[in-house]
Amino acid sequence: MSAPELSELRRRLAEAEDTLRAIREGEVDALVVRSVEREQVFHLVGGDETYRAFMESMELGAAALDTEGRLLYVNAALPGLLGVPAETLERQGLLETLGVAGAALRDLLAPEQSCRRSTEVTLSRDGKQRHLLVTAAPLPLPYGKGHALTFTDITQRLDAVAREESERIGRAIMASAIEAVAVCDAQGIVTHASPAATRMLDISPLGLSFSEAFPLAFAPGAGAMEAGDLVAVALRGGAARAMEATLRAGDRARDILLSVSPLRKAGGAVGGCIVTLVDVSERRALEKRQELLMHELDHRMKNMLALVLSISARTLEGATGLQDFAERFTQRLSALAATQDLLAGKVLSGLSLRQLVSTEVAPYVSALSARISMEGLEVEVSRDAAVALGLVFHELVTNAVKYGALSNESGRVSIRAQRPEGGGLEILWEEAGGPPVSPPARRGFGETVIARGLGKFAGGGTAVDYRPEGVTCRMLLTAESLG
Repeated sequence: MSAPELSELRRRLAEAEDTLRAIREGEVDALVVRSVEREQVFHLVGGDETYRAFMESMELGAAALDTEGRLLYVNAALPGLLGVPAETLERQGLLETLGVAGAALRDLLAPEQSCRRSTEVTLSRDGKQRHLLVTAAPLPLPYGKGHALTFTDITQRLDAVAREESERIGRAIMASAIEAVAVCDAQGIVTHASPAATRMLDISPLGLSFSEAFPLAFAPGAGAMEAGDLVAVALRGGAARAMEATLRAGDRARDILLSVSPLRKAGGAVGGCIVTLVDVSERRALEKRQELLMHELDHRMKNMLALVLSISARTLEGATGLQDFAERFTQRLSALAATQDLLAGKVLSGLSLRQLVSTEVAPYVSALSARISMEGLEVEVSRDAAVALGLVFHELVTNAVKYGALSNESGRVSIRAQRPEGGGLEILWEEAGGPPVSPPARRGFGETVIARGLGKFAGGGTAVDYRPEGVTCRMLLTAESLG
């Protein structure tokens, strides 16, 4: 019921009650009741029959009770309002027929009550509730004081108020909803949408069919399903949960989890549906990134295990005994671990050559020592290149400590880097001041690592020169190997 209709109902109720009061108090002599066919004039001065005729024409229910609460009169409208036959009212009495509601009326009929008063009662008939406004007023009788009662059906008015309050609460819930929520009527037209739902689109969805407002494409496993199909399922009383779909609005596509359920009215009838759309685009992107990272981690772990196995086998080939193998193998794994530690701490920022060289020489001599010279090493390198360079620098440092420039007190090592004209980076390891150098009689694991360490990078590689005055190693990194 609309607000104007409610206002009109209240006005008519007030007029009817004022008319009855005026009749009871003798303020009017006659009433004119207009109908479609004709006008009826009721003269009230002439006795009870004219008053009774007026009461019978009323749409309001009316009754008169004596001083003991016994029923004296019931107009034609009251049995219909109460949902019981007139014979039942006459046989059982008004208060007894009303049962629990009749108990509420007894307070209105208390002997000490001497003025007009009202109360609301609720009757249940055939599973439905009817709300009545009951007004009681003193009724002078020849043998005492009785009661005049009027019954007004206010069910529609209360239902309208309840619907209005329900609508207000619904709007408040929609306005505060974090997720995107859309409500459709029985024809699948969007009647309400939360702010989050409107933000997903370039236009307002109100007044459009759901499939028009929300252009959804479902996952291949859903077959030829469309958005309108889900709405139709809900309008037939079904529901769907967490359906995967893609929403394309403008130039942006969103990954959506869609749920739909029927919207039931009073009595259980389906009057529309509620659709919830959860934007999971960021979560999907994160899942894809995690999947890529897991693949990358798996790839790197396999490469690392293969490298460790290679180091173990090569070290075993050149070892003079178990003790020698244990020492060399442990040192090489430690060098590899040191490089990995550096890489782990440089996830966001790159790893520079200076950091890499400083880490590998640290067990033997300080990088700040005058015996170590570094120039042009503030260059970042890729992760794979860092692992290879870490092993190469470890072998160079180890050889220098055992046989070369770092095996005495006067030798020096110079590490310089420069960018050649062809691109990439050239690194020069140069020893001086150590014992005279001669080429090794056979190539051990260390020499193999130095010679092959950068060979897997296309265009890169190393060249070692065992000069008598000191070992030199020239390393070339391609542009792809730089950070």
